[in-house]
Amino acid sequence: MRRYLYRCPVCLTTSPVAHGLDEVADEAVAHRQAIHGGHFPDGESAGEIDRLGRWYASLGQLTALHARIADNLADLRDPKGMGRPLGASAAAALAIAAAAAIVLGVLSAALSR
Repeated sequence: MRRYLYRCPVCLTTSPVAHGLDEVADEAVAHRQAIHGGHFPDGESAGEIDRLGRWYASLGQLTALHARIADNLADLRDPKGMGRPLGASAAAALAIAAAAAIVLGVLSAALSR
């Protein structure tokens, strides 16, 4: 399940976690109308977050890949929860390491011929 946040840098407020783009868009519109008279604050942001509350856009590629895999594994048990079980994080690291080992094996087999 995807999670989204809206952040207003002027008010220094962050919306509660939303589980759909329409929910976070409604939150942003309501905030702009109520506080800023419909104007768009400079630097406002809305985007997808992982189960630990980190913005995917601010993560490195490998960290974002690990977060996505771990979040999907954790969502199998608790789809709307936050936080990440250690088992999901370990399984994600194992999956990435296994994929890297397979790629290295294929490359070394191809280069040895």
